[in-house]
Amino acid sequence: MVTTLKQGATKKSIKSILEELTKGLKPRGVKVYDYCGKISLKKDALAIQKELRNEWE
Repeated sequence: MVTTLKQGATKKSIKSILEELTKGLKPRGVKVYDYCGKISLKKDALAIQKELRNEWE
């Protein structure tokens, strides 16, 4: 979609054009902030990290 803004357009008209463009857009992906801090670990995080790093040896 192409939208042309003419010289001398007001802030109000630009905002209305932007609102029309964003109406049809659907959010993509996953809202990661909903899951932030939700992991419950049984071990210490540092111990898990050391185990994963020692896998290669």
